Amino acid sequence: MKVMTARDAKNHFGEFLDSARREPVVVTKNDRPVGIMISIEDAADTFFSDFFIDKESGYDEWLFGKVNKTMERVASSETKLHEHTDAMSVLKGRLEARLHKTS
Repeated sequence: MKVMTARDAKNHFGEFLDSARREPVVVTKNDRPVGIMISIEDAADTFFSDFFIDKESGYDEWLFGKVNKTMERVASSETKLHEHTDAMSVLKGRLEARLHKTS
């Protein structure tokens, strides 16, 4: 992870943006971290995107219901949790299938 002073980030803003596209950049002031810059692509992989994307009405309730139902199924041993990499592979496959179905 790259570290830049606030002054360097201001004086070399283009370099600052280019660096943030490659990796997170910690911004310091008086030798203390005060912020972090990440690319929009990296932000999309976080909960930050929730602040910028308009959700359909009822989305939060739907998501809560899905998560709650899954946790109940896990608690009753009806299903089990996947390891992260396995879960991401399953999710990717489902998203790709949905994308191909709609195109």
